[in-house]
Amino acid sequence: MPPESRSTPERADSEEETEAQEPDSAGQKTDKGADSSTPDVIADDGSAERPKNGRERLVASLWPPRLTRAQLIVALLLFILGLGLAIQVRSTSDSSALRGARQEDLVRILDELDNRSQRLTDEQRRLEGQKTELANSSDQAEEARKQTVEKEQQLGVLAGTVAAQGPGINLTIDDPTHSVEADKLLDTIQELRAAGAEAIQVNDVRVVANTSLSDLQGGVGIDGKRVTQPFRFKVIGKPEDLEPALNIPGGVVQTLEKEQAKVSVTREEKIIVDALREAKRPDYARSSSQ
Repeated sequence: MPPESRSTPERADSEEETEAQEPDSAGQKTDKGADSSTPDVIADDGSAERPKNGRERLVASLWPPRLTRAQLIVALLLFILGLGLAIQVRSTSDSSALRGARQEDLVRILDELDNRSQRLTDEQRRLEGQKTELANSSDQAEEARKQTVEKEQQLGVLAGTVAAQGPGINLTIDDPTHSVEADKLLDTIQELRAAGAEAIQVNDVRVVANTSLSDLQGGVGIDGKRVTQPFRFKVIGKPEDLEPALNIPGGVVQTLEKEQAKVSVTREEKIIVDALREAKRPDYARSSSQ
């Protein structure tokens, strides 16, 4: 045979090997003699397992759940949001009950609300009136109480049952010859009262409207209490009126000096009269206003 006919079988064998070793679309050579049904996964015991599809892989990734802290926070926020929406929907459904009411029912409800509002307004006015009356009554009672206390203080000063203080004078009569008797002291007290004296104290005895003076051995008795010289007068009143009244020509000071007594008068911004008299309750006299 010619040489060309002997080389034909060798060429055919090389072409078959080339076709069997052509690369596939992924760039790898595919062995056409291999079985395409060979399993991809081999189990631990050597048996073949079927590969999982997409659904099975999704279920395997979701269960059992693996929760993180962020997922828990998001779940809690979603729960709170849902609860709020549920409450809002319920409130809306309750308030929407009037939407389906008839016109007559709505008119009746409005009338009831108007009547209730009017009753509440009247009640408010009544309570405000009571409050005003109570406030006025309380103010009047407080004012009456203040006036009563003030009047009591004034009467107490005049009666000598409470202490007093204010501007006035200090009058001192020093009688070394004991020539000043009760009548001279009484003239001095009358002159001070005429000049506007409001409270008078001689030594430690309070002088009031019904004070009595008497002569005693070695002194003068004022309301039964023995008072010896020097006689110290504490007088509350207007100093500008009290001092000139004592120093007028022929007045108290000149009369006492004629009796060889030494008299001194000084003005003071604050005189304290603290000698007190016991308040006596009358046995028979009563207020005519009762």
